[in-house]
Amino acid sequence: MNAPANFDRLSQAYRWMEYFSFGPYLQQCRRLRIAEMTPCRRALVYGDGDGRFLSELVRRVPEMRATTVDASNKMLHRLAQRLPPQVEVRMLHADALQCEPTGFPDAPFDLVVSHFFLDCFNEAEIASLVAHVNLAVERTALWVVSDFAIPPREPARLLGTWIVSGLYVAFGLLTGLRTRRLPDHPRAMREAGWMLEDRQELLFGLLVSESWRRRAPSL
Repeated sequence: MNAPANFDRLSQAYRWMEYFSFGPYLQQCRRLRIAEMTPCRRALVYGDGDGRFLSELVRRVPEMRATTVDASNKMLHRLAQRLPPQVEVRMLHADALQCEPTGFPDAPFDLVVSHFFLDCFNEAEIASLVAHVNLAVERTALWVVSDFAIPPREPARLLGTWIVSGLYVAFGLLTGLRTRRLPDHPRAMREAGWMLEDRQELLFGLLVSESWRRRAPSL
């Protein structure tokens, strides 16, 4: 298993690095499905970076009971600074692959969110993460995934391959991230009982936003 990457050193500059690289598109991708999330009341959020998404979600749904897991203590500190007054979010400084969400006070969750997070792991690690999540969510929970992808058509496919490879090299140097290619997270999720309900593309397919629904087991 790969050692967790250390994103602490990026906490102050993360927003501007993102903006100068992709403009507003990463945040647009994160925000794309907030309307779908508003009926949910117990959210498990993985790796929200500097907290721009989660701070907006709890403003939109102040009754949301959210738990966020991040391996970067400094990123969690940035999130805490963004939260509106009187809104409590449980923040856990931990490696997502090592913690058991079944023990979280707000489990079972009806919403799971992972924005630009699953691409930090290989397929075996994602399968392990999904197995842990399955024990801590409701039978028909919603999972929203935002991630990078290789566009299906040329010339976007070639350009996307260069961009994604460059991002892995850069984050490897800056954070110690060892993953070097996009994992097949859809396969791990399907095999664990999740069904893709909708998929939308941004930037010619370089960014994707997915809505997954857990299939209730047959009785």
